[in-house]
Amino acid sequence: MSIEASSATTNAATGSSEPATRGLPASAGRTPVVNDLVISIATSNGTGSQSANNILMRTIFNMGVPVGGKNLFPSNIQGLPTWFDIRVNKNDFTSRRAGVDLMVAMNPESARDDISSLRPGAILVINEDMKAFINRDDLIIYVVPFSKLVVPICPDGRLRRLVVNMMYVGVVGWLLHFDLEELKRAIQKQFGRKPAALELNQNAAVGGYEWAAENLERQDLFSVERMTGKAEGKVIMDGNMAAALGLLYGGTTVLSWYPITPSSSVCENLIAFLGKYRHEEDGKATYAVVQAEDELAAIGMVVGAGWAGARAVTATSGPGISLMAEFAGLSYFAEIPAVIVDVQRMGPSTGLPTRTCQGDIAKAYNLSHGDCKHVLLIPGSLQEAFEFGIESLNLAERLQTLVFLMLDLDIGMNNYMIDPLQLTDRPLDRGKVLDAEALNKVEEFARYRDVDGDGIPYRTLPGTPHPKAAFFTRGTGHTDRATYSEKPEDWQSNMDRLSRKFDTARAITPQPVIDTVEGAGIGIIAYGSSDAPIREARVRLDEEHGLKTNYLRIRALPLSADVREFIASHERVIVIEQNRDAQMASIIRSDYPDLAPRVSTLLHYNGLPLDAQTVINGVIVNPGTVN
Repeated sequence: MSIEASSATTNAATGSSEPATRGLPASAGRTPVVNDLVISIATSNGTGSQSANNILMRTIFNMGVPVGGKNLFPSNIQGLPTWFDIRVNKNDFTSRRAGVDLMVAMNPESARDDISSLRPGAILVINEDMKAFINRDDLIIYVVPFSKLVVPICPDGRLRRLVVNMMYVGVVGWLLHFDLEELKRAIQKQFGRKPAALELNQNAAVGGYEWAAENLERQDLFSVERMTGKAEGKVIMDGNMAAALGLLYGGTTVLSWYPITPSSSVCENLIAFLGKYRHEEDGKATYAVVQAEDELAAIGMVVGAGWAGARAVTATSGPGISLMAEFAGLSYFAEIPAVIVDVQRMGPSTGLPTRTCQGDIAKAYNLSHGDCKHVLLIPGSLQEAFEFGIESLNLAERLQTLVFLMLDLDIGMNNYMIDPLQLTDRPLDRGKVLDAEALNKVEEFARYRDVDGDGIPYRTLPGTPHPKAAFFTRGTGHTDRATYSEKPEDWQSNMDRLSRKFDTARAITPQPVIDTVEGAGIGIIAYGSSDAPIREARVRLDEEHGLKTNYLRIRALPLSADVREFIASHERVIVIEQNRDAQMASIIRSDYPDLAPRVSTLLHYNGLPLDAQTVINGVIVNPGTVN
């Protein structure tokens, strides 16, 4: 049965003599933990909880504590359960961690499962309207009459379901010793431009904080305390915004897109940035944005704009790139620059549109029919999402081909604490473009001729004022002058040159990041959002199990020579990826068949972000999960 943690006192809000705090006492063998916990907010989609959750996260950030947020939301518009998990960790390990320390239960639809999932001794803050769901006596339980507390604070009944979210922010803030002024500052940042909303939400948060102080018996199992040296000078943002900024600074002039989760905010952010920064002095826009009727039209416009000399981009997810396959082949074979941002979600079919995955690697790499391979850039952080946004446009023009910027939902849509994005002084690279002056020095211009031996031909742009500047392109069989041909020797020569160009890409795309330590016998290979949990797992493998590992993070396809050397230097290499079919491992084994026996896999594909414990379990605790 439940152990009462406070004496029965009259609750001013409810008129009840039932204690607001129930469950295990603080003396049950627990030592207070500072700046290391997971908070989970369980609400329903469409109830306006996102602002409150971001304020909760930002308050912790304002106190100098490393923090990361994962928004696990359904794909419908409203009504289904949604969770926002906040990882607080003084050592800057802010990737997903399984196991919740403090749960705020506000959704009756998920309450039974939410409560059942908690480990013994966890803290549960639950709406009084849902106390019938409480069926455990091994939790620290705080029952809060949110529905009644919000009434005097928000007279407008239509707004109460939104404002009540700020009350749980205040309650959690008191339980975890938040600096109340920092909480107010976070609310100011969120609602500062809306005075009425600012006052209403601040009153709600402070009301929840003060009610908790007067009515709850704080157990002090966890606390968030101000710290220095970790969060100063950093910012919070998501990867879709970072990628959009990269595309802006990379010189995007044409954006054509069709909305699809989880990539839409790449385009929405880029449209806002273009609208703010891309105008002539007279106000005339220097860019074009087209919301197409579907993904097929979107990529068609991008390829057409690339043919005309624009830096053109679209953003989509797995279902979208399935529709773009034929134009992907045209970009590859006609050698027209184009960029596709693919924010990967769980498939196949409609799948789980709001869950993360790395399931598009193989498809994007070989998208289209025939012998076709594309360049993929795979950022593992928001800084790289920004940098690769710029570089994708450079490489598309340098290589005259389609380039994929491969985010996954975990990076694209979740919040990260990062250093401010840094620009480099590297100029934009337009590749082998012949202007009128250059054409004067050329005896003969042949559009698809390999002059330099790197597989990359020269091109001209439409409108170049020179008699040699006629712009030829062809998606059928052709000679090096772009004239039609079905001769076997012309076809094979062209395909061989495209292979040389692909080999050139191996050396000029972002190279792997490699971290080796003395005494390590196991090598780990991963990519994308797997980086943060793997870095945490490597530390814990060393500290908790005495197992040292080396680590190579792939940042681009095609693979560079460093990947082969890394595998060759280890007897055992584990490729960790977030898909069922070991897509990257299959590419590695195909490229290096002689090393294939050394390559095993650890696969994570349940739709949730990878966590460090899963990596540890696969590497040492339960090695049977490694295939």
